[in-house]
Amino acid sequence: MDAEIERLKPEVEALLFASERPLTVARLQQLLADRPAEEGDEGPASQALEAALRALAADYEGRGVELVELAGGWRFRTRPELGPRVSRLWEEKPPRYSRALLETLAIIAYRQPVTRGEVEEVRGVTVSSSIMKTLQEREWVRTVGHREVPGRPALYATTRAFLEHFNLNGLEDLPPLAELRSLDEIGAELDSGSEASAPDPFEGDEEQPPRGGDE
Repeated sequence: MDAEIERLKPEVEALLFASERPLTVARLQQLLADRPAEEGDEGPASQALEAALRALAADYEGRGVELVELAGGWRFRTRPELGPRVSRLWEEKPPRYSRALLETLAIIAYRQPVTRGEVEEVRGVTVSSSIMKTLQEREWVRTVGHREVPGRPALYATTRAFLEHFNLNGLEDLPPLAELRSLDEIGAELDSGSEASAPDPFEGDEEQPPRGGDE
């Protein structure tokens, strides 16, 4: 097994560095198979791959780059504490996300699947169409069905891209609600885990009381 792990480590390392997205063990098996799966080659055993991944992660301990489990897969990233240094690569620091966007996203993350009207009930103000549109365009939120009530409003849930952007391996990595006293704290917690902030096109949107029903 040790020889197999050492053989796999450089191949896995190369694939992870080249990939723009986290890679699951199943995906690594496909990429490392010598022949297509339909020809009976399922690639390296998952146990050997997982051992190689953990050995590789140990190799990077104390380095400027670390190997972490993220969004159900594995990926390399710079260490969070080095963020201030790394950010100097970019001349302008983009503005942080608006409170309205982060609150809306946080409610969806914690209460999913949830309708827009249910989000508005929690926030106490309307959720602008531009917020929902932008969350979906950034692929952080998607429609997963409809609530079986009059009007059949859409149900929203977070995506794998949401997990990736906010450095979460799964929804269980969200901080417990009991530890957060307000929507402000939830939004701040999400924003602190973000890989990078971006301009918010609706920063100045005027918020109104809820409309009184789902669209």
